[in-house]
Amino acid sequence: MAAIRPRSTVSAWQPQVPGITEVFHARFTEHAYPAHVHDTWALMVLDGGRVDFALDGERHGLGVSDAVVLLPPGVSHDGRTVTEAGFRKRVLYLDTSVLPERLTGAAVDTPLLADPALRERVHGLHLALTERDPFEAASRLAFVRERLHRRLAGRAAEAPEPGPGPGPRRGPGGLVAVRLRELLDARVTGGITLEEASAELGNPHPTHLIRSFKAAYGLPPHAYLTARRVALARRLLLAGMRPAEVAVAAGFYDQAHLTRHFGRHVGISPARFARSGRS
Repeated sequence: MAAIRPRSTVSAWQPQVPGITEVFHARFTEHAYPAHVHDTWALMVLDGGRVDFALDGERHGLGVSDAVVLLPPGVSHDGRTVTEAGFRKRVLYLDTSVLPERLTGAAVDTPLLADPALRERVHGLHLALTERDPFEAASRLAFVRERLHRRLAGRAAEAPEPGPGPGPRRGPGGLVAVRLRELLDARVTGGITLEEASAELGNPHPTHLIRSFKAAYGLPPHAYLTARRVALARRLLLAGMRPAEVAVAAGFYDQAHLTRHFGRHVGISPARFARSGRS
């Protein structure tokens, strides 16, 4: 008789701690994240199992260890289970007041930070956040930030000075990709058609827009926009908005549309995600 796999579980909430936009604890047994981006840093520790992920086109693997994973904002990544047992993880989504975007290149080069002291600090921060103690959590976050800066600043100093924001890969079409991303970021909820985008960007062919964007950011424009909408939906759900209202507010056609994409990106339904923040 085949063993019964444990059900995937998620607990997520928005703490009252400046710099942390979301705390996300999860156990997944059969989940695979599609390629997507965040507008925040994602700081992850693994508590069980193994996970495999690609960041900016390069694959990495992680089991339970003293390492932490740091994924920068604006850079395409995915993730998937490796074994039948799945994996357990804890993630902090940190805004750029904690880590500036100029450290993006250093994080892409070394997303796995083998640092027992850093992992212990992240663990302590999660404990304070679970206890809903914002003062202790803010204090522990300061030490996590200090350690992350120490690990990344040297590598960032060795790299060429970046422009504003996470830069695209070099190559033909880089500028049009940047301008298209700016359009998408400005119209997350309202959306934009390829024809409208082309008209605003000097009438390049739609297929040129798509190819340029994917070459620069690692995923097509529609996938980027969907990821931004899911990120917005997460914030609205944890703020107490009902899923039906969130669907419209985040730019989805209806609740079923939200549920389909939310499940692919987060691993559970919007309703379960919202309930996890109140538990």
